[in-house]
Amino acid sequence: MAILWIRRDVRTQDNPALNAAIGQQSTIAVFISTPEQWRQHDQSPLKIDLLRRHLNQYAKQLASLGIRLVHLSAKTYADQVQVLRGFCEQNNDDTVLANAELELDEQRRDNAVINSGIDLQLFSGDTIVSPGEVLNKQQQMFKVFTPFKKAWLKVVNYQGIVCDGLPSAQLPPIDIDDAASVITADDFGYAQQDSSAWPLSETVIERVIPLFFEHKLANYSQNRDFPSVKGTSGLSPYLAIGAISPSWLVTQLIQRDIDVLTDPSHSHFSWLNELIWRDFYKHLLVFYPNLIKGESFLAQYRHTVWPGSDVHFKAWCEAKTGYPIVDAAMRQLNQTGWMHNRLRMVVASFLSKHLLVDWHLGERYFMQQLIDGDFSANNGGWQWAASTGCDAQPYFRIFNPLLQSKKFDPNGHFIRKYLPELENVPDKAIHFPHDYLASQGMSHVYVKPIVEHKQARSRALSFYKNA
Repeated sequence: MAILWIRRDVRTQDNPALNAAIGQQSTIAVFISTPEQWRQHDQSPLKIDLLRRHLNQYAKQLASLGIRLVHLSAKTYADQVQVLRGFCEQNNDDTVLANAELELDEQRRDNAVINSGIDLQLFSGDTIVSPGEVLNKQQQMFKVFTPFKKAWLKVVNYQGIVCDGLPSAQLPPIDIDDAASVITADDFGYAQQDSSAWPLSETVIERVIPLFFEHKLANYSQNRDFPSVKGTSGLSPYLAIGAISPSWLVTQLIQRDIDVLTDPSHSHFSWLNELIWRDFYKHLLVFYPNLIKGESFLAQYRHTVWPGSDVHFKAWCEAKTGYPIVDAAMRQLNQTGWMHNRLRMVVASFLSKHLLVDWHLGERYFMQQLIDGDFSANNGGWQWAASTGCDAQPYFRIFNPLLQSKKFDPNGHFIRKYLPELENVPDKAIHFPHDYLASQGMSHVYVKPIVEHKQARSRALSFYKNA
């Protein structure tokens, strides 16, 4: 018998560990929740609820393959090792199959599992190309994305993409219709927030992805930066919990048009580029594990003392900066647990450069709110915006929130959706409405700006030069 250890891989499509387990005479699957570890890792209540819902879906999918899913509880990864050890002893089997996780705490946990005497067999399933397969001529990890992308494409074009299909049942299906098989919110012992606005991956695969490919992909590069337009795929929450495989997504893309792998000017390449960025940030964690400890990638910023105030950080969190595009974006995050990617760059730049607040605080706040919170992408994005990261924007590039607002929300549709108090402000004034509101005797309806753009920009340039 084999034991299938489920982590962030709640899917049957392209699941290497599951496919290896299917070949055994019998398999039992186990998921071990770790609420205290989730707290330490700032997992959002929305993301944990989405994970729980997908575990219940996965339990039914596994049952159809003759595999029963067992849920066990631990507090931390250290406790998880002991719980898994006990589960192996109970089932008289020391062979455990799992898909590898790349973060530092997760790798340390897996090493502890191996040291406990368990035969832990790990498979690569979280990236399209495995870390270590895309290296420069010195056999080191790239420090710039563009050459990484070119090398990544060469690897993929040479060796193809490994993507397992749906497994076939080797054993009779199991009936799990009884209520005891359902994992409830209480079973996790962790605060959860209703994620039902996001459909389960079965629906996403059957309906959402085909519609995206058919109607949105061709215009993705033009529409992806406009928050009032539903121009993105919306797949990041499913990638974050492993409900959908990135390799499977690329194979679906290639089946539509193989030329996307050889022609960066192809209209579909912009979306593929985002998946390559995802691999880039994942690979960085393996080669620079100190990123997980909060270290800035660029050495000159590792001991920087950020002068930003707690008052300004609180105003940013509460969407009270006085800059409509920033506040609308933060309300979207606080109300929905998701934020448009262009706006993530805008608000991250605003916090780290206009307010000079330590980017670690923003990174953590995002993880605590986001349904698609993924450490590598979140850390990479924040260090990019703060100019402290690998291939980050240069420190002198400081987003002007007014210009960003005018360019990507020209008529203020997104702003008005999340700032209804500005509903009647004309388009001309919507991006910075304070003079208009004052002329109407309505200054009280919206907060005053907490910083002035030109002064904040000048202060940021001086700060970064000195740093």
